[in-house]
Amino acid sequence: MLGKRQEIKELGDQQWDLLVIGGGITGAGVLLEAARRGLNVLLVEQRDYAWGTSSRSSKMVHGGLRYIAQGDVKLTRHSLLERERLLKELPGLVERATYLFPLRKGVFPGRWPMKAVLWLYDFLAGIRDHRYLSLQQVKERAPALNTEGLTGAMSYTDALTDDCRLVMRTLLEAGRHGGVACNYLKVTGVDNQGSGFAVTLHDQVNDQQGTIKASQVINATGAWADRFSGSESRVRPLRGSHLFVDPQRLPATDCLTVMHPDDGRPVFVFPWEGVTCVGTTDLDHPQDMDIEASASSKEVDYLLTLINSQFPGRDITREDIFATIAGVRPVIASGKGVDPSKERRDHAVWGDNGVVTVSGGKLTTFRLIALDALLATGLIDEAAHRRGQKTREPMYQSLAAAPAPVEDFLHAEQDDEAFIQWLLEEEAVVHLDDLMLRRTRLGLTRPNAGEAVLTRRREQIQQALDWDDSRWQEEMTRYLQIHQQYYGVPAELTATRRAS
Repeated sequence: MLGKRQEIKELGDQQWDLLVIGGGITGAGVLLEAARRGLNVLLVEQRDYAWGTSSRSSKMVHGGLRYIAQGDVKLTRHSLLERERLLKELPGLVERATYLFPLRKGVFPGRWPMKAVLWLYDFLAGIRDHRYLSLQQVKERAPALNTEGLTGAMSYTDALTDDCRLVMRTLLEAGRHGGVACNYLKVTGVDNQGSGFAVTLHDQVNDQQGTIKASQVINATGAWADRFSGSESRVRPLRGSHLFVDPQRLPATDCLTVMHPDDGRPVFVFPWEGVTCVGTTDLDHPQDMDIEASASSKEVDYLLTLINSQFPGRDITREDIFATIAGVRPVIASGKGVDPSKERRDHAVWGDNGVVTVSGGKLTTFRLIALDALLATGLIDEAAHRRGQKTREPMYQSLAAAPAPVEDFLHAEQDDEAFIQWLLEEEAVVHLDDLMLRRTRLGLTRPNAGEAVLTRRREQIQQALDWDDSRWQEEMTRYLQIHQQYYGVPAELTATRRAS
């Protein structure tokens, strides 16, 4: 388990085979794969685990239909095989879901092109889940969907997850194998000394400085990768935003892929942890990466336009939105002038001054990305890399001592006393936003930032984290400010501002 955070002095007293910088899904995957091989490995994260892209993705473990259209069958096949692995190993955290692709008269792609693509998609995954739905069947499954020109739909399956809980579950598994992780520990310098690295750290909880020794360093900081890579910039930060909508106002039972009326981009509308999620956008993100990304008013308007064009009787407004999220994807840039939505989602591994950097790629293929990064350090050889890619050995074992929601998160009541206690004791919660936005999603899926939950759980949280009333008020103020500024609903643009 993760347990309490370790002090810098404790970490500095050890000689580490590998230091992993970055606590998102890629870093967590590297930690697990290294620890499973008996390496003495430490992961550090400057904020909270999964604070960046890995808590703000589209929540999908999928092969990527559009990658087939782009001709990248290899990426699709790897993704689909990893999807099937995760479905088998983490039921309750990665779940198969039905996707509907509505077909409209005169709109590409039609029934037969989609059938051909889905046949290949299922063939690569080793399953057969696609089928055609008649117009009447679509109306029964999605009664609020716009029926103008609607002729039917293609049905297929992919998977949904909670991306942050997938990171935490991977970190917990790494801990079982002896891997060590520490959040709110910022790397301030990496010195290659020839025989290894001296890495300086700043503990942002205790305001302490320290140095650790590591034989190898992997920079797995995603959209921040260029800071530590030592090479020219390779990452193109792209922002994707989502809305979490009141399910009473916009119910969804299947994952719908619908086209935006303005630009023809596909957008997903799907059920997720008791709410309806709508997204995503795809925009360049030139803002300061140290400031939390947030959905702009234009992005909210864009997604509301999509909702109300596809579900015309619902009249969804900002009042129906519980929360928003915006994640910054670390896409490896292919060149100037490429439309963000047309950038490839492959990962890349490269080195400079001894530091191995890994960035890009998909949530689904994090295990394969981790193996590529370990190969680049020399900590595993080509033979071990090939075995790792092909192995059917399970990555995860049951956490027998954990309460049920840890394993069965997608079906669990997150506001469960035993589960909250586990999180406070075992998952290195430092701030209220760690608990409400990442360890659970109560701040996103409950009205008013989940304040009612915090009122009910105040005594439990204070006792577990040894917070007095003054600290509680500080944390409440901090959390509500973060939620309002970065996860709230921005005000509607005025006509004057729209014109400008």
